[in-house]
Amino acid sequence: MNKVMVTGGAGFIGSAVCRYLVGEKGVEVLNVDKLTYAGVPESLRDIESNGLYHFAQEDICDRSRIAELLNEYQPDAIMHLAAESHVDRSIDGPAAFIETNIVGTYTLLECSREYWNNLPEPRKAGFRFHHISTDEVYGSLDETGLFEETTPYDPRSPYSASKASSDHLVMAWHHTYGLPVVITNCSNNYGPYHFPEKLIPLVILNALEEKPLPIYGKGDNIRDWLYVEDHAKALVTVVESGRVGETYNVGGRNERTNLEVVQTICGVLDELRPRGSGSYQDLITFVTDRPGHDRRYAIDATKLETELGWKAGENFDTGIRKTVQWYLENNWWWEPIREARYSGERLGSSKQPGGKQ
Repeated sequence: MNKVMVTGGAGFIGSAVCRYLVGEKGVEVLNVDKLTYAGVPESLRDIESNGLYHFAQEDICDRSRIAELLNEYQPDAIMHLAAESHVDRSIDGPAAFIETNIVGTYTLLECSREYWNNLPEPRKAGFRFHHISTDEVYGSLDETGLFEETTPYDPRSPYSASKASSDHLVMAWHHTYGLPVVITNCSNNYGPYHFPEKLIPLVILNALEEKPLPIYGKGDNIRDWLYVEDHAKALVTVVESGRVGETYNVGGRNERTNLEVVQTICGVLDELRPRGSGSYQDLITFVTDRPGHDRRYAIDATKLETELGWKAGENFDTGIRKTVQWYLENNWWWEPIREARYSGERLGSSKQPGGKQ
């Protein structure tokens, strides 16, 4: 695998994939990103001057332009991460999620199929279309059990429904047209360069600004947390070695309630950047729960671990410390976002289903 097209590479997970491919694997990357509100080119500062990295500001719904890029760049694989991804925003405005996550995936699949059909052997046999998805397509768990690759789909929010739809499209293109695909479904990611609307960066930055730390309901909703750089390594492992037509779940085996997540962040901040008086936990504020808030997500990553040998390198305690430290040291990245794009206001209070924070 010498050349990879990454869609959505200026986003949180996509930028981690680009940095890993270029910086550690020595792979040539074309990052195709529309640069919507959550696309942050500064997340790629470490590799932007590297000759292996290329960028094209394009919309995955633009079929003619995507076809041109594929024919021009000639990738060995496509890693499709471009997506609208925030449940709260999907509650307030689902149309963008339908357009990008469903129509955009369809468009990319059709362009990829045409490109793949015209590849010579053995490049045709080696080509992969890797679709990156979410555990939210499986719905909500009770107190026990884990999401497995065979868990029936049961999406509850406009976001998760759009991702479930795109998963089904990808697998349909494999079964109908033979397109060599792999799919991954991941648990909640966290780490450096995380857009501040999501729970962990929102709590860190609100705390630093002495603002309330909002927690939905009683804070007892449970998520499985995965450090983003571990996820990037898992994704590259799957696109390189995963079996065609298979799904692999990616999780960190780090279940925490939302309240525990916030309390852990406060504890790290109390140590690294103490307040003038009291603990950051004093800023915790319980707010009205999100409509239809899924109770629990937890991933069983056994298939990925046993078949392909991937293991998460960070547990939640080590990963959250690295994350807090990064935000303390990199205000150059997040301050412009807080000032110009998202200042911490609540989203997703409409009376519709919801899921991930």
